[in-house]
Amino acid sequence: MRKPIITLLTDFGEKDHYVASMKGVILNINPQCILVDITHEVKPHDIQEGAFILANTYSYFPKGTIHLSVVDPGVGGGRKPILIVTQNHFFVGPDNGLFTLVAQREKVKQMVVLTKQKYFLPKVSMTFHGRDIFAPIAAHLSLGIKPNAFGYRTNSLQEFGFQKPINKEGKLLGEVLHID
Repeated sequence: MRKPIITLLTDFGEKDHYVASMKGVILNINPQCILVDITHEVKPHDIQEGAFILANTYSYFPKGTIHLSVVDPGVGGGRKPILIVTQNHFFVGPDNGLFTLVAQREKVKQMVVLTKQKYFLPKVSMTFHGRDIFAPIAAHLSLGIKPNAFGYRTNSLQEFGFQKPINKEGKLLGEVLHID
């Protein structure tokens, strides 16, 4: 049996302790998992850029990979923490539009609002849900805990709206999601 894989995508940057703290939480719960950094250089609070990068990388990972993604300008606010189960992958993070493109490309089998505090860290900060909620959930999921154990099912997912390309008077109008 192969070791579980957890990818990480954030807007935290790499000069501080934030990414390492999340990795430490995960490895304390499941020291056998493989951690793969997608990027931590998403522009701060740029949910659309994070969604674009995630949507263009997740499918290259093996079936069963857990994608922990945190671009969360509303941390501590009203957005829900969510786990999305698709045919081949798991996605953990804030329900703020970050998973819009993934949900459009993948068949979503189940969505769970994360409410079971026994799977969180004992003290949950209002400003670091990546470490205190999302990292431990991803780690417990990598141990084989079933998605329903983490909270309650939902059918709603926050999506961001973006302008689809249109041809207007011979000019193509649209919205840039990412510049490489």
